[in-house]
Amino acid sequence: MSVADVEKAIAAHPSAKAILVNNPTYYGICSDLKRIVEIAHKAGMLVLADEAHGTHFYFHEDLPISAMAAGCDMAAASIHKTGGSLTQSSILLTRRPVNPDYVRQVITLTQSTSASYLLLSSLDIARKNLFFKGRAMYQKTMDFADYAREEINALGGYYAFGPELVDGDTVFAFDRTKLSVHTRDIGLAGIEVYDYLRDDYGIQIEFGDIGNLLAIISCGDRMMDIERLISALEEIKRQREKSPIGLFDHEYIDPVIVMPPQEAFYAKKRRVAMKESTGLVAGEFVMSYPPGIPIVAPGERITADVLAHILFAKEKGCFMTGTEDMNLDYINVLA
Repeated sequence: MSVADVEKAIAAHPSAKAILVNNPTYYGICSDLKRIVEIAHKAGMLVLADEAHGTHFYFHEDLPISAMAAGCDMAAASIHKTGGSLTQSSILLTRRPVNPDYVRQVITLTQSTSASYLLLSSLDIARKNLFFKGRAMYQKTMDFADYAREEINALGGYYAFGPELVDGDTVFAFDRTKLSVHTRDIGLAGIEVYDYLRDDYGIQIEFGDIGNLLAIISCGDRMMDIERLISALEEIKRQREKSPIGLFDHEYIDPVIVMPPQEAFYAKKRRVAMKESTGLVAGEFVMSYPPGIPIVAPGERITADVLAHILFAKEKGCFMTGTEDMNLDYINVLA
């Protein structure tokens, strides 16, 4: 998110109550969170941070600023992703003027009264471990990721991007623990390289999309694990490299918003063949998961680029979700 875009959005929507920011994105990219908080608070708005992949920011000075340190009002920190607790366990952080007692009251209306004390205990153990050992854990992780980036870039064809992307605006900071690799220049979609790593080399990474793969490195990895990954990528390049002509090359498509998503989702809809949906308004989501970022959302027009993205991702083997039709042959559009 650029600061200028945030300022523009606030000016266009003066009645808005809050700004939601990912800190970081799945790929490790961070916005200028501190400046965004200053602008939002000046406009009387709250800032809510999705820190699903930012738990570790609190435990090393060389990592991007954490949401709470930047002055955010609430932050959801998924300790289970990069902090070591069991899956499904997270912590919701708040600060005044958000009333923690009111937040707790709302949570009791929406969550189970049968809490998992196994998960709660794992959060407490992880919190203690992070407090005493967090800095050393993430120093090791950054060292591994920096080494892997350097070696993968030396292979040629791949681009393991990192802090060099920082421009002080839309890429304000980069999470060095993330190992994101652009694969399109070797003629393969990220999901194809992901499949080869898993099926041919027994290496399970986080995910692949149409142009990139992502490996989440942790202090639990060993140097031999990093070397195995580098060697496997070298072999895949040697055996599978081809011309990138024909690969889908849009990293992001600006949405054409026709109506709010809630209104569109509950509107009267009809079912059409996916391949015949160009120009129509979507009544449901279409997402590649992970990371689950919508290619199209309810209320957005299905343009030719959007349809091409959907069909390409499906052809390459991305796990597609969001539609009633699990095969993605059909999509619900506004009647």
